[in-house]
Amino acid sequence: MTLKPSLRAVLTPSAFLPSLGAIVTGALLMTMQATSAQAAGQYYNCANADGCQLVSSQYFTSDHTKTKYPVVLAHGMAGFTKMFGLVDYFYGIPETLMSGGSQVYTTKTSSFNNSEIRGEQLLQKIKTISAISGSPKVNLLGHSQGGIDIRYVAGVAPEYVASVTAIGSPEQGSKTADAVMQTLSEDSLATQAVSVFFQLFGGVTDVGSGTSPTELNKQEAWNTAVALSTDGAAKFNAKFPAAMPTSYCGQPTGTEANGIKYYSFSGVGQITNGLDPSDYMLALTGTSFDNDPNDGLVSACSSRLGYVIRDDYRMNHLDSANQLLGLTAWGQPDPKTLYRDQVNRLKKANL
Repeated sequence: MTLKPSLRAVLTPSAFLPSLGAIVTGALLMTMQATSAQAAGQYYNCANADGCQLVSSQYFTSDHTKTKYPVVLAHGMAGFTKMFGLVDYFYGIPETLMSGGSQVYTTKTSSFNNSEIRGEQLLQKIKTISAISGSPKVNLLGHSQGGIDIRYVAGVAPEYVASVTAIGSPEQGSKTADAVMQTLSEDSLATQAVSVFFQLFGGVTDVGSGTSPTELNKQEAWNTAVALSTDGAAKFNAKFPAAMPTSYCGQPTGTEANGIKYYSFSGVGQITNGLDPSDYMLALTGTSFDNDPNDGLVSACSSRLGYVIRDDYRMNHLDSANQLLGLTAWGQPDPKTLYRDQVNRLKKANL
C-alpha cells in the first residue's frame, strides 16, 4: 500500500521529534519543580540587624533534615557567623543541614555579654527570620553560651520557638569562669586591659560576620564571666528553670515546657586531635574542673538540659561546633553527623 504524501509526512519519525522533545522537557521541568519544592535547602547569614543574606542553596537534596520549622544556629562566646565570608563558626554544619533540605539561619549577637542581653538580641533576629521565612516558629540550636541565649528566647517569647537544643552549654555555669572571677576583680587594671582586648576582638567578629560598623554590638567581657559563673548561672536558672535539673549532676526533670521540646548533647576530653593547637589550650582550662569530666570549658554535668542525647561524646568544647576547621577526634562520630541526626530527630517530632 502506498501512503498519500500528506499522510506520509505526518507519520515520519521526524514529525514526532518536536512533540517528544516537548514531553521530555516538560517532564524534566515538572520533576525539577517538584524536587525544589519538596527538598530544597538554603543557608542564610543573619548578622545584620535589617535582614538575612542568602549564602548558598542546594536543590535535588534529600529530605533527611527537612524540618517543619527553620533551623536557627546561635553561636557561643566570641562567636561569629561566617568570618569574612570564609569560615563558619559552625564549620560545615549549615551546608550539611542544607544538603538534607533544611532552611538554616546563622545569627550574630554580642561576642561578649550576658545571656539576657545576647538573648534579647537573638530574639530580634528570630522575629526577622520569622518574617522572612513566613514561619511562626523556629528550631533553636545553640553552642556554648548560645545554648543559654536560646533558653532566654524560649522563656520570654515561647510563641516563636518549636524546640531548643543546647550543645556543650554551661547551663549550670563553668568552673573556668569561676576561676577567672577568683583571679581577677571587676575594677582591676588586668581586667580593664582584658576588657579592652575583648572589645576590639568582638568588633572584629562583628565586621567579619558582615555587621556594619554602625551596628556594632556592645561588648562586656566581665558580664560574660559573671553570667557563665556558677553563681551567675544559678540566678539565670531561677528565672528560666524549664527542662533543667534540680541539682548539679542531676538529670532534667522534664523535656518539654510551654509546648517547646528541649534537648542537649555535649562531649568530654580536651586533646582529641593532636594536630589542633586549640586542644592544648583546652587541656589547660580543663584543669579547673579537677576530676569532673569536661570538654575543657564545660562539664558534662553542667551541660544537661531536657532530653539528654549524650554528654560523653569524645569532643572538646570547640569540637562540638566542628572547630577548629573540622580537626576533631579520629574514629569518633563526625560533629556534622550529630547535628544532622538531631535535626532529623526534630523532623520526626514534626518540628
